[in-house]
Amino acid sequence: MKKEITLNLDDISLPGILSETPNPIGLVIFVHGSGSSRLSKRNNFVADKLNEKNISTLLFDLLTEDEDLVYETRFNIGLLTDRLKKVTDWIFNNYPNYFGNTGYFGASTGAASAIQAAVEIKEIKTVVSRGGRPDLAGMDYIPRLTQPILLIVGGNDEQVIELNELAYNQANSVKMLRIVPGATHLFEEPGTLEEVADIAADWFKQYLSS
Repeated sequence: MKKEITLNLDDISLPGILSETPNPIGLVIFVHGSGSSRLSKRNNFVADKLNEKNISTLLFDLLTEDEDLVYETRFNIGLLTDRLKKVTDWIFNNYPNYFGNTGYFGASTGAASAIQAAVEIKEIKTVVSRGGRPDLAGMDYIPRLTQPILLIVGGNDEQVIELNELAYNQANSVKMLRIVPGATHLFEEPGTLEEVADIAADWFKQYLSS
């Protein structure tokens, strides 16, 4: 069941879309990239595919409308990480059935915030990155990650492949790097986003239920 919710944090309120499945394996919190929102077509597509696999999902706006107007704020990883941590705490307090079986799906710059937050919130089970910039998390964070991490990159996204290979080599936890052939950064090519969703669903099914 998909519904609009309001995440009331200490100082602000953020809109979100929570999709709960019957007897879910767990919950995946989506962390979108700069300039995107809970309405991201790509993230909603992946979320729908995860719902079909009995995984609940949460998409939410990391920034308020005013904050999103400031270009620099979109790349303030520290702010975005703090926001994600507060949203995660809110979910655990209001939906305690997801405590201990929640993962992050980070896209683009959102992958960096997902990594930083997972380092500090040990109850997060796993992190998946789509076309992510894990390097923006800082190489002092990646080696400290204890949860399994999956890095998904387009085969034609050469610069981001290099950055993900660097992060992969720095990671000390269970890890996997998957290259989707023929895909560019936004996975706009036919069939590539479907492949991302299938890879992510298999990963979440393995690690959310473990």
